[in-house]
Amino acid sequence: MRQAVIVDIVRTPSGKGKPGGALSGVHPVDLYATVLRALAERNGLDPVRVEDVITGCVGQAGQQALNIGRHAVLAAGWPESVPATTIDRQCGSSQQAVHFAAQGVMAGAYDIVVAGGVESMSRVPMGASTMGQDPQGPGLARRYPEGLVNQGVSAELIAQKWGLSRERLDEYSARSHRLAAATAEAGGFDHEIVPVTVGDDRRSAEDETIRAATSPDSLAGLRTAFDVPDMRERFPDLDWRITAGNSSPLTDGASAALIMGEDVAARLGLRPRARFHAFAVAGDDPMLMLTAPIPATRLVLERAGLGIDAIDAYEVNEAFAPVPLAWLAEVGGDLEKLNPRGGAIALGHPLGASGTRLMGTMLNHLEATGGRYGLQTMCEGGGMANATVIERL
Repeated sequence: MRQAVIVDIVRTPSGKGKPGGALSGVHPVDLYATVLRALAERNGLDPVRVEDVITGCVGQAGQQALNIGRHAVLAAGWPESVPATTIDRQCGSSQQAVHFAAQGVMAGAYDIVVAGGVESMSRVPMGASTMGQDPQGPGLARRYPEGLVNQGVSAELIAQKWGLSRERLDEYSARSHRLAAATAEAGGFDHEIVPVTVGDDRRSAEDETIRAATSPDSLAGLRTAFDVPDMRERFPDLDWRITAGNSSPLTDGASAALIMGEDVAARLGLRPRARFHAFAVAGDDPMLMLTAPIPATRLVLERAGLGIDAIDAYEVNEAFAPVPLAWLAEVGGDLEKLNPRGGAIALGHPLGASGTRLMGTMLNHLEATGGRYGLQTMCEGGGMANATVIERL
């Protein structure tokens, strides 16, 4: 089968997803256009060769509506002949974009394709796309008459089911900031971050969401976030423990990967950095919602013919601290290999952009440490998950 390879991955720094955040002054179209331009410039690639741009975005409303991928292609100054589409698999949208891109290359439908994502949570808040409407409908309500819950409550249910104490969640969250801060201090993110021009005279080049001084003690003082009256009444036995400190922050950001056939890279004189080894997508209980990375991981390892011990690094998106901890408890493996450069609790979670952000961080870690295989998985709204195994070249 034709091999699909990653030639490059870039991302913007993470900005706090609120008014006044480092990237809040940048329109999301321009945010995504920044990483598209960088991919072409860094690799000396004429963008006319790009056959499609597959873009993840969750909040497809307002400034992110009407196929933001196509708008960004044009804003980047790329030829009008380059098409684009925008997809939504919730938090895994750009990881799914990577799957579609690589699978298209392997099938012979593409030679060169860009997969990426964008989310400006300061400009398009979570829930903006529903505009107060019911996005589920009566059929879903009949199947789940008590009603599904938001992801924060799902994280609480996972923490309860796996016996993860508030102290354990806060310790893990402090670890995320500690590892991310150490990586940033050592220049470990420099190769993946593309500075963003904000206004006429300022450039943002560092992740705004990392808090180096975070400790379990400082997190212990934060209030729980999801124990509102109706949820307390519905779950009277729940020991509430999810806070802003052990959750991923609202974030602005964009990321993109340059994917092509291994034969095409050789013809163009470009060095492949990794090849795709296996893909999986899975569904799970939509009430727990965030547990699908567990079956997705088992499926992708089976398809790859690998055990968890063969994987040198795993990126499990830190939407909430219980997610990677429950995953680790179920699939085994080594804590030291889990999100070794910190995760979304520190680096942020710009929903549509997170998939390719995780992939780039994981690949850079494999290259820095000489690791061979990396596994990425992330929970997604509605109880789904993508999983990918790559092999460093």
